Amino acid sequence: MMLPEESMKPVWIVDDDKSIRWVLEKTLSREKIPFQSFASATEALAQLDGGGEAPQILVSDIRMPGQSGLELLQVFKERFPTLPVIIMTAYSDLESAVSAFQGGAFEYLPKPFDVDQALELIRRAIGESLHQSGAPNEVGLTPEILGQAPAMQEVFRAIGRLSQSNATVLITGESGSGKELVARAVHRHSSRADKPFIAINTAAIPRDLLESELFGHERGAFTGAAAQRQGRFEQAEGGTLFLDEIGDMPAELQTRLLRVLSDGHYYRVGGHSPLKTKVRIIAATHQNLEERVRQGLFREDLFHRLNVIRVRLPSLGERREDIPILARHFLQKSANELGVEGKRFSDAALKHLGLVEFPGNVRQLENLCHWLTVMAPGQLVELADLPPELREAASLAQTDDWESAFAQEVDRLLVSDAGQVHAKLTHAFERVLINRALAHTGGRRIEAAQALGIGRNTITRKIQELGLDGTGSSVGEDREASSLR
Repeated sequence: MMLPEESMKPVWIVDDDKSIRWVLEKTLSREKIPFQSFASATEALAQLDGGGEAPQILVSDIRMPGQSGLELLQVFKERFPTLPVIIMTAYSDLESAVSAFQGGAFEYLPKPFDVDQALELIRRAIGESLHQSGAPNEVGLTPEILGQAPAMQEVFRAIGRLSQSNATVLITGESGSGKELVARAVHRHSSRADKPFIAINTAAIPRDLLESELFGHERGAFTGAAAQRQGRFEQAEGGTLFLDEIGDMPAELQTRLLRVLSDGHYYRVGGHSPLKTKVRIIAATHQNLEERVRQGLFREDLFHRLNVIRVRLPSLGERREDIPILARHFLQKSANELGVEGKRFSDAALKHLGLVEFPGNVRQLENLCHWLTVMAPGQLVELADLPPELREAASLAQTDDWESAFAQEVDRLLVSDAGQVHAKLTHAFERVLINRALAHTGGRRIEAAQALGIGRNTITRKIQELGLDGTGSSVGEDREASSLR
């Protein structure tokens, strides 16, 4: 969709990072979208206060010297409530996303960003502005939830948009992926934050006790019921009840839960007076509930009652780029809990962890860091300090790992070294290629050229251009090289 310059006011770009401004300016120029750039929030506000016209949309960094992007967002929302604002940040955590959405941001763009993704987002915001539509004004925050992976950014956005809603939520994801953390974050940033958050794992409680755990019981309701007891629904009154592993709930309790969700009333075990509940339900499961419905193991009507808003939590394997920041965080967290000096990972150990399979997901990684805090002999955790099963992990066979790493490096350079990306990566690529070929052939350049499928003159020229002449050739190799010149 081309948006002609005369059809709209300019897009304002506010960022103290010149390279970010440059990338966005070039992108908008190419698309013939008018823009104006500012190096600080102060400059942008000065333009506004000086009688300047409001922009079509605002794209602002979140952390800048002087006034922050969130403060700028607040000013714009007070003066122009329907103007879409896109908040950018290199700090890809839930707190930033939450603060942006709660301040009324249209969207949240983590750095480094894909240029096409940023352009599509700007186009959507422009379309929203041209149609005079409102924008979301929600979001959430917790230091335990970290992640820069795109899949985690979607989770952050979902938590943020749920912060002003009381809708029932279904969280799906593999065991150990952090479903309870997400549930707590949704509660913490909702209007119920000052009320209880009660969690119960429905798979961990014997089925004959689960009904009493959920709904409570009256005195004498069964053998051993010596006194009246409140259930989790009563304990969570006004707040949030988190039902973990809901897919394992027995059929008879599914029926009782459905009744509560339908009319908001329930009975204690052995009771005759209905109790009214005002509890928000957040359920979670690692199972495929649609499949369990088809198998007759889960009530379809209950599934639809729970599946009002679904949040899918990615496995750790889907967010490998987050492993280093999570590992560092958990290592420090374990040290704090144990009251010992914090350890740190060597680069080699972190790189290896990024390639390891973690079937237990984030929980397994956290347990590993706790183990290392206790068992690793030194303050620097080396590759040799990892448990044998992780050192021997065969995940290196994943053929697309290098492509993912390469893509991340491209994204980084597009922000930090715009204009030099192709040259830098091409030189790095050729240097590695030729060095490895020479290592393979024992430094014999003719054989290296043949192995690579390039000409002898080409490899000689490249060796000179890349400064590889001093790579340690033997006398015989030097003689060979001279014959090629």
